[in-house]
Amino acid sequence: MNIEPQTPTTKNPPEQFAGDVWLDVIAVPHGPEQRAVVAKVRFAPGARTAWHSHARGQYLHVTQGRALFGGRDGTVIEVLPGQTLYTPPGEEHWHAAAPDAFMEHVAILENADDPATTTVWREHVSDAEYSGASDAGGPTD
Repeated sequence: MNIEPQTPTTKNPPEQFAGDVWLDVIAVPHGPEQRAVVAKVRFAPGARTAWHSHARGQYLHVTQGRALFGGRDGTVIEVLPGQTLYTPPGEEHWHAAAPDAFMEHVAILENADDPATTTVWREHVSDAEYSGASDAGGPTD
């Protein structure tokens, strides 16, 4: 057993995120036999990811604030602290903080066989897509 080394908090890149989003790595694979990746991600009010998907799906456990998650079919789900959202493999989606509060979630996923293909990034979520979700005031599905 050992205590894992801490890595510095990093700011996520503007190519994949709109607004200020910070990442703290919790766990990464030690070798090719392991796949789990766990991170704490903090979003400033109104910050959001670009559209993306994960090869093996993803769990997102909200720990603080109000999270909005959107799908290509227009579904938007509001997730509150203590709730966990699951996104199946290959499903394009986005994550965001509500416009009026910070949001934090723990992201849990498994690397693809080629770790470089674990997450496929797409275009940014438009202001209209985000505004429609944040104006909804709650889940639509």
